[in-house]
Formats: sequence, C-alpha cells, structure tokens
Amino acid sequence: MDSNFIIGLAGQAIYVVLKASAPMLILALVVGLIVSVFQATTQIQEQTLAFVPKIVAVMFSVLIFGPWILNTLVDFTYNILNNLYLYIG
Repeated sequence: MDSNFIIGLAGQAIYVVLKASAPMLILALVVGLIVSVFQATTQIQEQTLAFVPKIVAVMFSVLIFGPWILNTLVDFTYNILNNLYLYIG
C-alpha cells in the first residue's frame, strides 16, 4: 500500500460523501434562496423564518433520497470490505 493508493481511496470517500449529501445541500440552498427573496420583498427580518423551512426541506429530502443515499454508502462500504485483502498486504 503506497501513498498514491491512500490518496485515491480518500478521494473516492470524499466523492461518495459529496454525492450522498448533495440532494440535501441543494434543496436547502434553493429553499434558503426562496426565503431570502421573500424576506427581501416583505422586509421581514425574522431569523427563524429562514431557519425552519430549511430544516423541513432537509428532512423532506432525507425521506425522499434516503434509500438512494443508503444504497450509495452501502455500495462504497461493500466495495471497501470486499477488497480488504488487497489493502492489507
């Protein structure tokens, strides 16, 4: 096992984490933008107005994309554990 292999494996892990968290982050970004436009047009500067819809949107995205996220993480973990004998020696 050399340093290039470790760096490649870490890169794959970061890619899987970004891919798994992307639906939640994108939905929170869109909801935050919509709420910000609403706050700017109505001049309501309540902080909880921006916070609560994002939480609800992220919970909704976990319900919708949860099986896909779990499948992505399980596939990556299965790949790591299935090829463990290659990593050890």
